[in-house]
Amino acid sequence: TDILAAFRVTPQPGVPPEEAGAAVAAESSTGTWTTVWTDGLTSLDRYKGRCYHIEPVAGEENQYIAYVAYPLDLFEEGSVTNMFTSIVGNVFGFKALRALRLEDLRIPPAYSKTFQGPPHGIQVERDKLNKYGRPLLGCTIKPKLGLSAKNYGRAVYECLRGGLDFTKDDENVNSQPFMRWRDRFLFCAEAIYKAQ
Repeated sequence: TDILAAFRVTPQPGVPPEEAGAAVAAESSTGTWTTVWTDGLTSLDRYKGRCYHIEPVAGEENQYIAYVAYPLDLFEEGSVTNMFTSIVGNVFGFKALRALRLEDLRIPPAYSKTFQGPPHGIQVERDKLNKYGRPLLGCTIKPKLGLSAKNYGRAVYECLRGGLDFTKDDENVNSQPFMRWRDRFLFCAEAIYKAQ
């Protein structure tokens, strides 16, 4: 009934592995660097991640696998983004650790059933693109930040004319001053039209 994560943990010198595992569980759930007055307004115990087991990594000095359980109530239903941001978004710079890596993640069926999946399957995509019998090829436009909307559209055009089926924005691309969303949309629409 919990999401289970296995982290490879290398504690800083002098930090016991149990403390490092507990710190990962806390920092990736309800913990923060200090006690705040609002802690008393909720039952943190109900929501906090728990490091329930630690074992040394065979053949590796000062490395451990810390197993952490997270209550499902910590996560928005159907949101992979929320789940990963919560579990790994804030722990990798943690001072108690020299190194940290997420090794495994177990998602219970009760939570995975909340993911609706794509609104349609690959056949609809192939029909829209009129591409069959081969993999669909695409890329992310680079550099991810700094291109003008016009140059971004030019890159899209070159990719499509070069044989790619689609391009995508990098996650960092939104509507920055150097390339507003509407301008990018218009130049990309023109590029798609010309590339056909």
